[in-house]
Amino acid sequence: MRAELETEVLKGVSRSFYLSLRLLPLPMRRAAGIAYLLARTSDTIADSVSGSVGERIDALLDFLKQVMGEHVAKSFPEHFYEGITDPREAMLLLSHLEILEALRGLGAGEIELIHEVLETIVGGQVLDLQRFGNASDELSSLRSAEELEDYAWRVAGCVGLFWTRLGFLTMGENFSKHPQVELEQWGVEYGKGLQLVNILRDFPEDRRMGRCYLPVSDPRDDAACFREFQTWRASALQKVALGQAYADKLVSWRLRLASGLPALIAEETLERLDVRNLAALELRVKVPRWKVYQMLFRYLLHA
Repeated sequence: MRAELETEVLKGVSRSFYLSLRLLPLPMRRAAGIAYLLARTSDTIADSVSGSVGERIDALLDFLKQVMGEHVAKSFPEHFYEGITDPREAMLLLSHLEILEALRGLGAGEIELIHEVLETIVGGQVLDLQRFGNASDELSSLRSAEELEDYAWRVAGCVGLFWTRLGFLTMGENFSKHPQVELEQWGVEYGKGLQLVNILRDFPEDRRMGRCYLPVSDPRDDAACFREFQTWRASALQKVALGQAYADKLVSWRLRLASGLPALIAEETLERLDVRNLAALELRVKVPRWKVYQMLFRYLLHA
């Protein structure tokens, strides 16, 4: 796989994950990078390609079968690119055959883990399209806390499980001497917490697009939405705190920083999301790049 995909493209679509990936020890790095590029490809199909909801769902399911080796890998049709404005996302789609070829070059255990996590992620993306694919026509919301927890598991909690299992598969006790079962549980909750941060940060934009991930009976009711916002912010704080506990149980400082950096960024984001009303969220919360590098520097001083 070309270096551009593992550096410039990945760096462009997620700067924070790129930093975590570069910090990972070599035994984990390649499989983690390929899994992320595949997940971002499916995310681009779900959110950015031209086509109806049904067409995007069909494309996602076909892409998953290509990942699984059940369908012959083939290039995406040209009309997919019409709705894509980010050239890095376009490059992802153009390079997906190369990414699949890199996947085939991994060990059997790594491939199995990537199959598992991609199947869960794509399932979540399909469910999201079924719920909100026509959201611009009518504002709708999730119906219960259980639906939100399930969504967070499908798109991010499963990544925490994948990360943990990949670490133990490729590094054994050099990954962690803590019981794997407990680390897996913490990893799932950590991943779900990171997704809750995204949902809270993006709440105003999502609602304008017709989708409300907070479980309220009336997504137009600002007071009800803000109560749920506060409830899920508290939940996110608890889950993200498990991320720090998770990182502390890893063996090397590189692993601890790679796994704990998203928690540091999430905690800073949640602090900035401690607002008095929904109107304060209209200025989108974002942790500046200098702040992220400051976190890295402070950690390294105490590593």
